[in-house]
Amino acid sequence: MDFQAGILQDGSPMESLEKQLICPICLEMFSKPVVILPCQHNLCRKCANDVFQAANPYWQSRGSLISGGRFRCPSCRHEVLLDRHGVYGLQRNLLVENIIDIYKQECSSRPLKKGEHPMCKEHEGERINIYCITCEVPTCSMCKVFGAHKDCEVAPLETVFQGQKTELNNCISMLVAGNDRIQTIISQLEDSCQSTEENSEAAKRELCARFDALAALLEEKKAELLQRISQEQADKTAFIQSLICQYKEQLEKSSRLVETAIQAAEETGGAAFLMNAKQLIKTIVEASKGGRLDKIEQGYESMDAFSVSLDHLTEAVHALDFDPAEEDEEYFDGEEEEMEE
Repeated sequence: MDFQAGILQDGSPMESLEKQLICPICLEMFSKPVVILPCQHNLCRKCANDVFQAANPYWQSRGSLISGGRFRCPSCRHEVLLDRHGVYGLQRNLLVENIIDIYKQECSSRPLKKGEHPMCKEHEGERINIYCITCEVPTCSMCKVFGAHKDCEVAPLETVFQGQKTELNNCISMLVAGNDRIQTIISQLEDSCQSTEENSEAAKRELCARFDALAALLEEKKAELLQRISQEQADKTAFIQSLICQYKEQLEKSSRLVETAIQAAEETGGAAFLMNAKQLIKTIVEASKGGRLDKIEQGYESMDAFSVSLDHLTEAVHALDFDPAEEDEEYFDGEEEEMEE
């Protein structure tokens, strides 16, 4: 049986109990089975699994002999360590499950109070109980029969309410999934930045080792080539860092939109919810269809192009440069012909 949180508005002990049975992630009544964390806080199992997956995006690809991972409790930020069973290794809170069942049975027998439902401003005493599809606003039956919406197409308020709330929840899931993908790209970009720096350092060490074996004549050329590597490193690193900033900005905007959508999803009144839901959903869809940011090409962080051969004759030192592959082949082909002659 579906249950709408917030059915009690009289400040009774049942209302206080209801607040204690709300999941801090989905902001709905705990759904079975409830799991109890080491810090004694509770989460829906699905919500706990979502938080765990977000904190450990590569957990599913790991072997069964590797420990599960970790995440932080959304209520107290306590770090929760999980074994290879993941969230399914957490203990169920049977006491909370039983309390929820009893609470729902108690609330199901209580009718809504008249003051709890929005009333029509045009017709006194008439509840807003239908939705005008033509004008896209909630209204009452009298407005449909005699009022401004008599020629409009209408639908039951609950049907439209459930449909748009489902659509909003789907949009929230879409945004969360998009944020996970952006976070993965940011991590990959950070790894590429580190690889670029490491490969640059390796190229520098190799170049220094070769130049140190030559005479003082090579020192000036060595400094010139090192500068080119450093410049290439700076250019690539700056480009990657700019991409990271762009993705982080997009993630921040999307996260703020998620918070707004979650707050809207907490609305339990159909009419109040529908007054803002359509525009919010439209904003989310437009944000999801926004332009895609640039990505780096495969092998972008490589510094293999800055490798040189120092087996040339002394006369060629002044002309030494980072040799393209074709020039290397021509040089070695000419050397072989000389040896044959």
